[in-house]
Amino acid sequence: MEILKVSANSQPKSVAGALAAVLRDNRHAEIQAVGAGAVNQAVKAIAITRGLVAPNGIDLIAVPAFSEVSIDGVVRTAIKVYIEPR
Repeated sequence: MEILKVSANSQPKSVAGALAAVLRDNRHAEIQAVGAGAVNQAVKAIAITRGLVAPNGIDLIAVPAFSEVSIDGVVRTAIKVYIEPR
C-alpha cells in the first residue's frame, strides 16, 4: 500500500488529487502526518477527496490510527489515516 506523507506545508488540493488517484488504482490508501499542522492539512485533503469521488458513487470512510516513525534517527508519533470506500 502506498503511503502519502503530508506535511504542514502540503497543499490540500494537491494531496486530494493524489489521494483520489491512489484510490482509483488501489481502492484503499493511507495518509501519514506528523504534527498538528500536517494532520490539519491531511484532514482537509480527505474532505476534498470525498467531494471528488462522490460523483462516482463512492463514499469514503477514514480510520485514524497512531504510528511510530523514525525521522532523522528520532522516533516520532504520527497519525496514519486508512481511507477506503464504504
